Amino acid sequence: MSDTTVFSGKTILVTGGTGSFGHAVVRRFLKSDIGQIRIFSRDEKKQEDMRIGLADERLRFYIGDVREFGSINEAMRGVDFVFHAAALKQVPSCEFYPMEAVRTNVQGTENVVNAAIGNGVKRMIALSTDKAVYPINAMGLSKAMMEKLVIAKSRMLEPNSPTVLCATRYGNVMASRGSVIPLFIKQMKAGQDLTITDPNMTRFLMSLEQSVDLVLFAFTNGRQGDIFVQKAPASTVGDLAEALRIVFDKKNPIRVIGTRHGEKLYESLVSREEMARAEDMGGFYRVPADARDLNYSKFFTDGETTISVTEDYTSHNTERLSVGQVVDVLRNLDYVQAELRGEPSATPY
Repeated sequence: MSDTTVFSGKTILVTGGTGSFGHAVVRRFLKSDIGQIRIFSRDEKKQEDMRIGLADERLRFYIGDVREFGSINEAMRGVDFVFHAAALKQVPSCEFYPMEAVRTNVQGTENVVNAAIGNGVKRMIALSTDKAVYPINAMGLSKAMMEKLVIAKSRMLEPNSPTVLCATRYGNVMASRGSVIPLFIKQMKAGQDLTITDPNMTRFLMSLEQSVDLVLFAFTNGRQGDIFVQKAPASTVGDLAEALRIVFDKKNPIRVIGTRHGEKLYESLVSREEMARAEDMGGFYRVPADARDLNYSKFFTDGETTISVTEDYTSHNTERLSVGQVVDVLRNLDYVQAELRGEPSATPY
């Protein structure tokens, strides 16, 4: 568990705070002596559920939308640290409504960054995704632009600026809302086929707690414009489905339905261009901001020979877990344990 003592008595703001990451980071911080946690989102029902479920006087709830500068700027007053998790993340939805992804993921992030700078926030961490690396779908493209925006804004800050802008990047989080594990469990319990788009697809296996660890690591170690990635093992989707059948002692047939709109064969967390300059920090990679300016020879004539001999960091070339190892990982998930006990409250965040 990452150290949270640095947040003692401080005020943090979590945009999109009623989502999967928001619930996880709030639960972590409520165990510390943090001063105040502000939850900023546009869903009053989820905020009310969170308010009642957590019942902690240090929580403050702000209704608003990152698309509207006035609302996020108001919520940012007096804030020390910001975790920017608000986003449109559902790949097919963004394919059909790409400008909605741009308005939230790009323009919304610009509003959050400008509000953070204007209010003298000490540090803002933006949460990104593997889909921003070599993006092939609208969601990934919008998140890639989000990263570029954060880095560009960080370059414009004065060396003595009180605000540091960083980002983190991770793949699908196990048992989070919209992920495949809750879907497979629901299908198994209903006696349905497990629907798999491609059994050979690989995905990183990261828990919600690990996603919080990554963001806190970035908070502690980040410099202007850094992007942080946590190393993680991976599994094929076929092996994941088989492991779930073992955990729940089910024999549901597996049915391959084909790749969905904008779906990738594997997750890429660091491109080879980034790996050429990335710093290996043990369990994490730090990708520093590209330091080149508008001297075009650095882009077109000088080149970088190290890129040619460097590999991407993906779910295809990371540590691959066996079915038995995936079973062990699944049995350690609180959500899976709650589902095994048949608890009606076992809902993914």
